[in-house]
Amino acid sequence: MLIDAKQRFANDLHDSSDDEERLIMQTQQGCQTAFAGLYQLHVNKVYGLCLRLTANEAFAQEAAQEVFVQLWQKISSFDGKAKFSTWLHSVTANVAISYMRKQTSWLQKVVSFETDGMPEQAVEQCHGIEGLDKLIVRLPERARLVFVLHAVEGYRHEEIASMLNMAVGSSKSQYHRARQLLQEWYQNEQQ
Repeated sequence: MLIDAKQRFANDLHDSSDDEERLIMQTQQGCQTAFAGLYQLHVNKVYGLCLRLTANEAFAQEAAQEVFVQLWQKISSFDGKAKFSTWLHSVTANVAISYMRKQTSWLQKVVSFETDGMPEQAVEQCHGIEGLDKLIVRLPERARLVFVLHAVEGYRHEEIASMLNMAVGSSKSQYHRARQLLQEWYQNEQQ
């Protein structure tokens, strides 16, 4: 059973709420040292979400870097109505998806793993990823994005459809496809 990733993300990032609130206020006033503190608090979670969405370490590093550029630019718009970690999670997902769309070579680099299996290059890219994550990176791009956003990150299909500019039915279909492939691959690994 998957843990509600949004809540886990929020809980992990919100452990030191007083320090975080101070860092947010100072960053909103332009303090670069406070921003560096926010970066240290959140970089691992941001990178982890970017990696799950892009399935590529280099893309994830670049997308995570872009998240923090956006964070610096948009921190003044954070009004405190939601938890900072929830707001950052949303920014991260949107930036990672936008980053992938901008990559002209993305489709050339992503191989459909449905029939070919996982090439050595892809295995090298995801070293350190265990279990389900190792199977998730094998999914075709749209199915992987929908699966990660819905099953792992807890977004509703309506939210995913809006983020990925697709119909709600397409989101549900891609999710179902991803589950079928993951189940099939998992069963094959167990044999």
